[in-house]
Amino acid sequence: MRAPEDADARRAIAPQICYPTDTLPRLSELQVARALAGWSKTAEVLVPPRQAACFHVRAGQAFRITSVDGPQVGDLNLWNSTDLSERFYSGKTRALHGTHVTTGDRLWSSFPALRPMATILHDSLGWYGKDAFGGSVHDVIGTRCDPYTHNLLAGGQYHHCCHSNLTRAFADATGKTLHEAEGFVHDVLNVFMCTGFTRDTGQYFMKASPVRTGDHLDFLAEIDLLGALSACPGGDCSFEHSSDTAACYPLLVEVFNTDATADWTPPLVNAYDRSHGR
Repeated sequence: MRAPEDADARRAIAPQICYPTDTLPRLSELQVARALAGWSKTAEVLVPPRQAACFHVRAGQAFRITSVDGPQVGDLNLWNSTDLSERFYSGKTRALHGTHVTTGDRLWSSFPALRPMATILHDSLGWYGKDAFGGSVHDVIGTRCDPYTHNLLAGGQYHHCCHSNLTRAFADATGKTLHEAEGFVHDVLNVFMCTGFTRDTGQYFMKASPVRTGDHLDFLAEIDLLGALSACPGGDCSFEHSSDTAACYPLLVEVFNTDATADWTPPLVNAYDRSHGR
């Protein structure tokens, strides 16, 4: 198709940030310091390769996700443990913080609550930044590997993709049927996954994660949370996912009391009056 005469001028228009974050609420330095102090482990869950597991974290506690035994990425879902309709909203987190998250960024919940569920306290892969391909770590752009897309592109019935793993784990944790549980599974934080968009076609890509044994991501739970983590069947996602051939390793979730646990006040739900102009 022939471009218009002013095509270059149209392309040269400078972009504007959709959601400037100057007024975005953030934890104070004192809150961060208290959240990082006095850690005492209260629980741990080892997530087996190509499986998922659930865990509970109280408001004011911290939780750590660690790659153990080998390079492994994980898909994380979060819910308000007292109201499962409030869940992690990856799209709004992406709109506010960018395609990938790191230390200081917050994981925001779905409408109508729209409040921080957890804040990243420490990222051992924070050094990675953005590579020459445009890749970075811990993305909120990928949805989760799932059996429907697998069937669409390759055929067959594969049950150990992250969507199915999270569905089984959530069903086991809540007593819901698989069909009921599936409706609660949502777009994820891809922990340790290295991803981006190709510059020529704009397609979502993955590459070998820089994660190594011992790398971890630490969070402060800002509300009472039910979490579910899947150890992705793609392993480090260096060449494929939804795979029974990739090298896969467990992920460890640890929960800690902190100096902030005893008197932590959860953030209020969003103050919009929900009148929607009526």
